[in-house]
Order: sequence, then structure tokens, then C-alpha cells
Amino acid sequence: MAGILDSVNQRTQLVGQNRLELLLFRLKGRQRFGINVFKVREVLQCPPLTNMPKSNPFVRGVAHIRGQTISVIDMSLAVGGPPIEDIHNCFIIIAEYNRSVQGFLVGAVERIVNMNWEKIMPPPSGAGRYSYLTAVTEIENELVEILDVEKILNEICPVNTEVSQEIVSDGEMQKDLGERIVFIADDSAVARNQVKRALEPLGVQTELAKNGKEALLRLREIAEVDCQNNITERVGLLISDVEMPEMDGYTLTAEIKADPKLAPLHVILHTSLSGVFNQAMIEKVGADDFIAKFNPDELAAAVKKWVHCD
Repeated sequence: MAGILDSVNQRTQLVGQNRLELLLFRLKGRQRFGINVFKVREVLQCPPLTNMPKSNPFVRGVAHIRGQTISVIDMSLAVGGPPIEDIHNCFIIIAEYNRSVQGFLVGAVERIVNMNWEKIMPPPSGAGRYSYLTAVTEIENELVEILDVEKILNEICPVNTEVSQEIVSDGEMQKDLGERIVFIADDSAVARNQVKRALEPLGVQTELAKNGKEALLRLREIAEVDCQNNITERVGLLISDVEMPEMDGYTLTAEIKADPKLAPLHVILHTSLSGVFNQAMIEKVGADDFIAKFNPDELAAAVKKWVHCD
């Protein structure tokens, strides 16, 4: 695995091109899974794990890596499968989600593939493990499943979505928005509902989309049917995830800024991605703000700021 994440600068150039790189891995058996390389810090042979009393059953233990104590989640258990066995011959993917670092225990790690988001599709509807997917794709005639890590993490440690009373009680946001809505685009149902629940006490009306392509088509429809001049007559703000099937948040933002009727719309990229690239990324595609998931007060303050800017 040495050198698997060496070309970071090259990967940054994928921004705005609707492309991503997936690290492919397996849990148990032949089924392949994928995780966005931007979220991965490193991949290691599984080190010795220390058991933690009363921890969530999905957490196999903690690892001490480079002076940091990291919880290691058995990804097979987390999606309803059997536990991964013989963990000393397995791997952990060290990743950063939602402002924290986790280790994901997996059976095997394969390689990195460069893909277009247009080839990443929404998962099939249905129960079972499909409820833990945000997307699927096909590589070498085999299905690759992309897990809803935000759903998994929320089941282990539920996210607080309550906005502080100080922000709720001032009433300015509802006054600034009027009858306009805040549009939310995110491929994770858990993440969409977290944002919606955080904004509801502020009197904010929302509309939801499951990916960038769906959001763009709907925004164009609203601008064409309901607006005389531009989209801001009906939509006060867009809050968009970055990683989404068919069209990512960067490409969505670039498309919005290239459309005269949509361009005045303020865009907040709200994502579990983090790292040193964020500022360069938002400037490249023309987004107004970038917020790491998930802090309800920080999100509400950003919404209030950009709605008030109109």
C-alpha cells in the first residue's frame, strides 16, 4: 500500500471535471466496494487492536497510530454482514469523515480507479444491505457498491441536529427568506434529513434532491416556470454535498454559475470531505462557502449569512 496516495496534487485537478478516484476494497467474499480517495489518509495492515468495554458492537477496538487513538469499525458488521475474521491479515482504511478520523476494517484492499461521476448511479431500491449504499457502479463487468458511511457513523454515534436557541430565537432568517426555500442536495438520506431537521426550527422551507443532476434539473425548472428574472426569486440558497452519483457538487456548482438564470444563487458546499484542498476547490468552481459536516450551529450561521447577503 506504500505510495497509494502519493499523487494528491494530480487528484485535486479532478475538481469540477465530474470525476473521482475510488479506492476499491472487499469485506468478505467477492463483492467489491469503493471509497473516495479524497477521504482516505492511509491504508495499513491491521495493527493490534485494544478492546473498549461498552463500545458499539460494530467497533472492533481502537488502534494507536502515529500518536493518535483511532476507533476501528468492522465494515462488514456495520452493513449487516458477518464479522471480518483473522483481522491480523486484513487492512484498515484510515479515513476522515465529519471532522473525525476513523479506521474501517476491511478484508482486502485492491487498487485505485479513476472514474466519471456520470458512471456512478443511485443504488437500487430495496431493503437489506442496499439501504447502506449511496451509489453503485460497474468496473470490469462487476458491480461496485459505495457505502453510505454517514449512515453507518450516525448509527454508531448519532449526530446532534439541534441549533442553539440563540440562533433560533432571533427570527432574522425567516424574515430574510420570506417565501423562498433552501434547496438541499445530498445522496445520503441521513445527511439530507440532518440538514432539514437543523433548519426546520428556524422556519426554513426546504426542497430535497438526491444528487447533483436531479438538483440542477429541478433548479432550472423552478427558474423557468416560477421566476421572471432569476432563481433567487424562489430559492434563497443551495446547500450541496460534494460526493453524489451522476453529478458531483463541484460540477453542479460550476453548472449553476454558468447559467445566467441560476448564477446569482449562493451555494454552500456541505460535505464530509475535508483537507487542505477545500479553499482551492470552492474558488475553482465558484461556490460561496465550504462547511465540513456536521455542526448545526455553524450550518445555520452560514445559511443566515448568505441569505442575508441577497
